[in-house]
Amino acid sequence: MVKQGLIYSVIAASCCIAGAQNVSWQPDVTRQQTYVPHRASRSDTKGANEDYRRVEPGKTLTVLNADGPGTISHIWFTIADSEPYSLKRIVLRIYWDGESTPSVETPIGDFFGLGLGEYYNWQSEMLSVGSDKSLNCFFPMPFRHHARITISNEGAQPIHSFYYNIDYRTYPNPLPPDVLYFHAEYRQAQPNRGWTNRWTGNGDPLVNDKANLDGKDNYVWMRAKGHGQFVGVTMSVLQNQDGWWGEGDDMFFIDGEKKPPIAGTGSEDYFLGAWDFGGKPFSYALYGAPVVGKELAGGRWSLYRFHLDSPIPFKKSLKAGIEHGNANHRSDNFYSVAYWYQAEPHAPFPALPPVEMRLPKLQPVGGPGNSAPQPSADPASTGSN
Repeated sequence: MVKQGLIYSVIAASCCIAGAQNVSWQPDVTRQQTYVPHRASRSDTKGANEDYRRVEPGKTLTVLNADGPGTISHIWFTIADSEPYSLKRIVLRIYWDGESTPSVETPIGDFFGLGLGEYYNWQSEMLSVGSDKSLNCFFPMPFRHHARITISNEGAQPIHSFYYNIDYRTYPNPLPPDVLYFHAEYRQAQPNRGWTNRWTGNGDPLVNDKANLDGKDNYVWMRAKGHGQFVGVTMSVLQNQDGWWGEGDDMFFIDGEKKPPIAGTGSEDYFLGAWDFGGKPFSYALYGAPVVGKELAGGRWSLYRFHLDSPIPFKKSLKAGIEHGNANHRSDNFYSVAYWYQAEPHAPFPALPPVEMRLPKLQPVGGPGNSAPQPSADPASTGSN
């Protein structure tokens, strides 16, 4: 259960600073608030019930275009779209203060933890998918001057109905100078390239005894330059090989260190489960595995962890990621979104893979449960070093 009175202020102190604004996630409801509440919505201006937008293929819809200073406190979307894997084909982008490159760029499903391109219900403190197909985000997103949110249809069919409500606050005074901006970056490896497919199981000495101390060839969740703090990740896995995929360790390289000052003991350990997640899905406030599959080729998994209890700060740079199998011997597909706050400007994100390469597909990598030889090309990977 969430602790009573739980208030995670990942962007500012929870009490007001003289002459500045309280931009914490949960305002103190016992104190009079001075912000002005707003909602950006596709509410029918005629008062009827046509509360949606249609988005044609190749078109972009702007769902928020607001001046600051302010903070986005909640985003709600729901989508009626009949195209298969539409959650992978629709792209969410968020821009702060007139920047030319987005601080958030991800397929819309992945942003809400649906990295396999299919709906399932799950709940956490910051993101949730409710019944039926309701997408909710509670990450606080402050902006000093301007905020813009767009939805792009990169599919071949129209989005028949896109509904949205975006709640935000504006303030009479500037935000504190140390307030950071929200960022979210999508990466994938379809597949990760294991260094061998000549293994029989995770206990095989060929792979079990291999060391990886410097993170070479790890799957990368995010790379950032500047100063800020990492607050979490959602990740989905499509197995291309049999056996337990999660012997990989998480690693955080802070401010250019050659060896990670934070390194884990296994994938399920990082996501705060244990023993292959016990074969059962679960969702808690800050961690969970809402999709737990079979440990066979074709197995599907979705996981999340939020570091709101102790964000991981960096002063110059951060590279965060995880092994794919011990010392990166496995060749499964990973899809992820990392979430962090930092000062602008941010480093450019890797280009999104083309739509067809974003759709989850089994890959011919060889190894247990996969008899095909491992191909040499890697056109669908944005998650390597």
